[in-house]
Amino acid sequence: MIKGRAAILQMTAGIDPAANAETLVGAIGAAAMAGATMLFTPEMSGLIDRDRARATAHIVAEKDSPVLAAVQSAAADSGIWVALGSLAVARADGRWANRSFVIDGEGRIAARYDKIHMFDVDLATGESWRESAAYAAGEQVVTVETPLGRLGLTVCYDLRFPALFEALGQAKCDIIAIPAAFTVPTGQAHWHVLQRARAIEASAYVIAAAQVGTHADGRQTYGHSLVVDPWGDVLLDLGDAAGLGFAEIDQTRLSEVRAQLPSLRNKRAIARAGL
Repeated sequence: MIKGRAAILQMTAGIDPAANAETLVGAIGAAAMAGATMLFTPEMSGLIDRDRARATAHIVAEKDSPVLAAVQSAAADSGIWVALGSLAVARADGRWANRSFVIDGEGRIAARYDKIHMFDVDLATGESWRESAAYAAGEQVVTVETPLGRLGLTVCYDLRFPALFEALGQAKCDIIAIPAAFTVPTGQAHWHVLQRARAIEASAYVIAAAQVGTHADGRQTYGHSLVVDPWGDVLLDLGDAAGLGFAEIDQTRLSEVRAQLPSLRNKRAIARAGL
């Protein structure tokens, strides 16, 4: 049975990709030294900058990304897999993508996932976000085999859309990554309950590496990177400080939960009344 150690990076990314890359490379080395099989990083690990005019100079095609190249090199040097939460990358059509990468222990890209659900909201606090103004939405559900088991990929706002997690559950994912840069008000209200619900309904571990604190562009993010087991128990909560945490991923626990509550197997189609 698969059993391994996951490392989770909680960071305060800024507007300088080189500084963010240095943080990521350091975390890869530290995770490997601590015996982790795989490191998980937050959404927008390479750049957080709400000034899109300023950010444009740093958002390049995947093949030209210095942050991605640095992570691939560090992963190969340390022999550790990395779920790189997401980077902003330029697409061939001129739009941007909020793209997750899974990098293997030899530095190769094993999977890519473009965030499907765009964060277009107006909060009561006065915060207004229009991710779709610059980013193109992804269209594909993505899973990949890793040393910790089958991993399903999502990003941040995807958390609020149960159909995606049902698809990942039906794909028999052992782990679902939910890297995030959650706002403080939405995090305080919904972060923990939604993460636990997604783990329970997908019968999978959830690993949610998050951004935290006050960023150079002025935004504030909630933190509280989590690892939740398939029963909904919180195994790790990194609170409101940047740092590196660890949790054990145990296939035996997955089997126990799925045997007790085979909800994915029991699911039936439901007719939509009146439609």
